[in-house]
Amino acid sequence: MIFPGQCKEVGHASTKPCGDQVYFLSRYLVRDTGTGYEVLEITSDPAGSGMMRSIVASKVVASAGETYHYPEKVQIHDRTRLIGLALDTGYRCTIFTGLDEHMTFVLDPDISGLLRIHVYDVTPPRPSLSACIRELESAGLFGELSVIFCHHTRDITQVQADVYPCRAAGYTRTLDADPMQGGERVAGCLTSSQFFTQCYGKDFVLENICPLESVREEPFIARCCRSEREGLGISGGKCGVVVHWGASPAQIARAVNELVVKWGLK
Repeated sequence: MIFPGQCKEVGHASTKPCGDQVYFLSRYLVRDTGTGYEVLEITSDPAGSGMMRSIVASKVVASAGETYHYPEKVQIHDRTRLIGLALDTGYRCTIFTGLDEHMTFVLDPDISGLLRIHVYDVTPPRPSLSACIRELESAGLFGELSVIFCHHTRDITQVQADVYPCRAAGYTRTLDADPMQGGERVAGCLTSSQFFTQCYGKDFVLENICPLESVREEPFIARCCRSEREGLGISGGKCGVVVHWGASPAQIARAVNELVVKWGLK
């Protein structure tokens, strides 16, 4: 797969304001042939000087018949999404235009080289970790990491229980608002168990819904309300990172970056 690391490596060659010279950082040219776009790989004169350099070698890496120009503007820093879109077109090469009019392309798209990070979360209410990662990804924040996120979001409404964690999730009987009588089946976690035990005793059955208890794949990122579990480590024999229930987007982004670094050192 060829996917230029930065848009500054891709030049638009439909016009020639400087003749046959190209911008000194250009490695590829997108050229309108009249019947479609083709992509050339070029080498500029290494002995040249100035912003514009002469071309000393060039070759077509994708002909017009092999190339598709994606019709909508995209976030070109959301690299994982662009690889997926390129695969969907069925063409060897797909050219994309960014929101800021910069261009890039994906040639021979392949997702096999992407690192798969497994995201563990629960709903309702909003699965904050999973949703935040999707938002950061769509903004292009993880573009340089070459990762693909696999989301595992457990629906707590499918848990057979008498009592649920809190009113914020829309339940009618919850630990945070209702007195317990004993004997309840509680959908909760270690914190819920400690709360029930302290306030009502040990006469209850816990259905553990902590995302960390659902981890089956690595590397992973999971949400947990226990601050002592935060950070990089091993859980259930799996390598991953835990963020707090109320982690900010910045904290989540840092956690993903730290996980990728740690996994790369394994």
